[in-house]
Amino acid sequence: MPKIKKIKKIKKIKKQIKTKKIVEKKIKLKKEKKAKPSPLKFGNKNTYTPEEKVEIKKLKKQPTEKRLYDLKDFVVYPKHGVGKITAVEKATIGQIEIQFYKIYIEKEKLTLTVPINQQANLRSISSINQINKCVSILKSKPKIKRTMWSRRAQEYDQKINSGKIYELAEVVKDLNKNSDIIADQSYSERQLFEKAYERLKSEFEAVLKVSPEEVSKKMDKALGRNQNIMEAE
Repeated sequence: MPKIKKIKKIKKIKKQIKTKKIVEKKIKLKKEKKAKPSPLKFGNKNTYTPEEKVEIKKLKKQPTEKRLYDLKDFVVYPKHGVGKITAVEKATIGQIEIQFYKIYIEKEKLTLTVPINQQANLRSISSINQINKCVSILKSKPKIKRTMWSRRAQEYDQKINSGKIYELAEVVKDLNKNSDIIADQSYSERQLFEKAYERLKSEFEAVLKVSPEEVSKKMDKALGRNQNIMEAE
């Protein structure tokens, strides 16, 4: 009897040791699982782990957007103003076929190369209704701001380069001094005014299809510049 009891006791101890080892192993696996970073997910199906190699495929064709413009169309490029599309060309760069517009900016004597898939930077010239609204903006009273000139100059410059015709008209209106006397404006004010004025004028010319002189008269009349110049004379 004592021998049987001893065997049972040994078996019981072995079972306890085995159970302990299994529990320890489970705890270890659980900790490892928590410490391991989860795989990155792309969509619902694809996953990849750091050990896997990602296959990189070369683009053979340029991503395309719907073409909006044709040869001789006038367009507006925000940082340069009104330009005319002089060509639609193709080129191969790094095994990728690129289509692009050649845009001539007459006021700056500059030719831009704009990929067709980046034509979101361009906009069509304004409609007659938009031009008429700009004339109304030029006739309205300028906004008087009390902030520092450096801050206002930055805001005006951003508006000029935004490519938005109403913001351009607002800058012309706000910086207009109703006079051609240079002493009435600081050098930086006059520079910004002339930049905005010429940008707006070039779009008026393209939309109204009239001479630069006639456009200047129309804009100056809306700004009240003609009246003041005549009174000065």
